[in-house]
Amino acid sequence: MAPPLVVVTSDAITHNDASWSGTPSTYVTAVAVSGCMPVQLPVIAQTLDPAPLLDVASGVLVTGSRSNVHPPLYGAEATEEAGPYDEARDRTTLPLIRETLRRGLPLLCICRGVQELNVALGGSLHAELHEVEGRNDHRSPPQPDLDARFALRHDVTVARGGCLATILGDGPVFVNSVHRQGIDRIADGLTVEALAEDGTVEAVSVTGARAFALGVQWHPEHWVRTDPASKAIFEAFADACRAAQSARTKEAA
Repeated sequence: MAPPLVVVTSDAITHNDASWSGTPSTYVTAVAVSGCMPVQLPVIAQTLDPAPLLDVASGVLVTGSRSNVHPPLYGAEATEEAGPYDEARDRTTLPLIRETLRRGLPLLCICRGVQELNVALGGSLHAELHEVEGRNDHRSPPQPDLDARFALRHDVTVARGGCLATILGDGPVFVNSVHRQGIDRIADGLTVEALAEDGTVEAVSVTGARAFALGVQWHPEHWVRTDPASKAIFEAFADACRAAQSARTKEAA
């Protein structure tokens, strides 16, 4: 059987003075080493209907990004300080998330992706998490050494008996931290799966989802080859994608 096809989201970027759609290689590599076939969904000015691609896909990965979700999408004011924004990505990913859940396809959301998941289902975000009283600074200074930038930095507490605990166990998990924004009001339909020591929501699942539907605020894709917890998350996602592919094959037979 061919490897399951996984849709991977993209960002609108500028390269050589031209507009591009692109995805960091760490995401597509993590999908590939987990035994699935990554296919990038581009962002363009027009809203894309994801249905034709989801008709043949077995899972969706919503990636992290330097850009932030546009604040009017969760009832806040857009400021220059809370940018940069990528409204073309927003127009692509939010409908993609909703349609993926409607179809019961496996969904993994990372960093900006978990924030998009929360907004897509009606939640809100802290635009500058480090400015919220009592919260730690979850940013990582930009630096050319990506291993240093994405180094594992702090523990998160996994909810006992939850979806994430079935993958990683109930103990604390050591994760990286490369984000400015974070979940504020959690959307109806989401369940908190992990918290940082300062109360920041670090992982959620979709309550009652028909398939794997998990979002994490950290970056397991960067350490999928060497960190057991990171590898376990992608393996669980890949297993769910294989199950979805098998079910579709049986329906078509």
